[in-house]
Amino acid sequence: MAQVLDIVALRSLVAVADCGGFHRAATTLLISQSAVSQHLRRLEKVIGRPLVERRGRGAAFTPDGQALLAEARRILTAHDDALRRLVGVERPTVTVGTTEHAAALILPAVTAALPEHQVRFRIDRTRRLDDAIDRGALDLAVHLAEASSSPGVPVGPLPLSWYAATGWTPPAGRAWPVVAIEEPCLLRRRALAALAERGLDPYVVCDSGYVAGVLDAVRSGLGVALMATSASTPDGLAVRDDLPPVEPAELSFRARSGADQSLAAAVVEGLRGVLGVQQPGRVLA
Repeated sequence: MAQVLDIVALRSLVAVADCGGFHRAATTLLISQSAVSQHLRRLEKVIGRPLVERRGRGAAFTPDGQALLAEARRILTAHDDALRRLVGVERPTVTVGTTEHAAALILPAVTAALPEHQVRFRIDRTRRLDDAIDRGALDLAVHLAEASSSPGVPVGPLPLSWYAATGWTPPAGRAWPVVAIEEPCLLRRRALAALAERGLDPYVVCDSGYVAGVLDAVRSGLGVALMATSASTPDGLAVRDDLPPVEPAELSFRARSGADQSLAAAVVEGLRGVLGVQQPGRVLA
């Protein structure tokens, strides 16, 4: 049989289902969103039929996609079990939660800080990450300190920048359209407050449950957005230096009760390193 189901592509398929979309799957797998799309197209070429249907900004599995998803889970389980038998004991797993605002910065930093462990990530809102830590469903979590009602270990400042579509022209007058994450959202509140202090009349023209939705809306020219500063400007967007600067959002770290303190300390140190924070000494009590 000439057709082959690629293991890497099957992992992307399962990640899209488990994470609820291409963007989150890409973030979890530490690959680009276009790579995830290519993996699914590769599987569609083997199967000969569509696996995913676009529905607005979202996507849903076709019946063939659902059938392949079930087979993919069985294949990956058998594959991973075989590796454990042949290669040896799997590296210990650590489950880390992070806010989506800083995921692009946090995921590689945490992975680098825990080279002897298999790191699994959960990207979610701060309040749900707090709840997961309290229940012991997560080992470690990094989130926006001001959005949390639970005390944590300070990690460092997350710089914020204004973004708009390339070539976007501000509206005439005082009214300013803003794209933001749906409430409750710290960056949303800061964006509206900063523009109001400038004497403008900001209003939310579009909100989304995810950063990916904010990016799509800004690219379409709906308005401006205040987001975590990216190492490279996202495609189709431009930084708006003409808007009022906003203070960085402080990141905070929490560990579940009974978590390995050496792992927690390694993660905090790694995050502080990428944030440029120099705070020598013991970081956890």
